[in-house]
Amino acid sequence: MPDRYETGMETRRAVLGDAHVDRAEANKRPFDADFQRMITEGAWGSVWSRPGLSKRERSVVTIALLAALGHWDEVALHVRATKNTGASPEDVMEAILHVAIYAGVPAANQAIKVARAAYAEIGVEI
Repeated sequence: MPDRYETGMETRRAVLGDAHVDRAEANKRPFDADFQRMITEGAWGSVWSRPGLSKRERSVVTIALLAALGHWDEVALHVRATKNTGASPEDVMEAILHVAIYAGVPAANQAIKVARAAYAEIGVEI
């Protein structure tokens, strides 16, 4: 049975893509190595690897949470990752509509701007 780090790396690569993970690994330094291991084991090896939700569903939930919290770089990262998770632009907009109601229109407005730019980066017409 693979350990949480191995499982996490597999899931992280499946969601974010090899290029992103390879860049993150190449930029890792002793200062942040423990942090990188923690997020690989915790976020990717535990939560994202659970069977309860599909990657598509986790993607939508993650985008909504990140938008509600104003973590714009991470919103863009996870919108780009939808090409791997199967979440559609319509799914993302539904999540953003929830953000508008539960976290505020300004957060949703910014999330729309970030999502539009991220989709443009990966060549998805919306």
